[in-house]
Amino acid sequence: MDTRFNLFENEIGAKFAKRFANAGLVLQQSPLPHSTQELMSLRASQINGCGWCIDMHTKEATAAGETADRLHLVAAWRESSVFTEAERAALALAEEGTRLADAHQGVSDETWAEVRKHYDDDQVAALVIMVALINAANRLAVIVRLQGGSYEPGMFAAAFN
Repeated sequence: MDTRFNLFENEIGAKFAKRFANAGLVLQQSPLPHSTQELMSLRASQINGCGWCIDMHTKEATAAGETADRLHLVAAWRESSVFTEAERAALALAEEGTRLADAHQGVSDETWAEVRKHYDDDQVAALVIMVALINAANRLAVIVRLQGGSYEPGMFAAAFN
């Protein structure tokens, strides 16, 4: 399977990518732990089958010090003992917010209550934005068939700042 279209080499695509990355800076500067952001991004990307984003978020998490054990267990986080209760709430939100078509009510009241128990208002805003942003990124990459495997941690930092 080959990449269909390189958004980064297209003028409109490159302009959008820069603005999209700048929106992501809001999350990086938020009080939501970076490790939680990477775990959520990884889980949503797994659900959406986005090899490019799985590659990116696995490598970024590793570069930031995340352990291989935790990264390997993200897909089975419910059956794992390596995640905190707060991380479990964030992962549940990421899953339910990603699987909107699978759940007619979207995010459950139980998941929302767990999120509110562990995160303050600024972190909740970041959590919701994180789910929306990673799902948008997944869709962009899946549509044009960006391939995983070539991402290097930090490779877009200079280009998009």
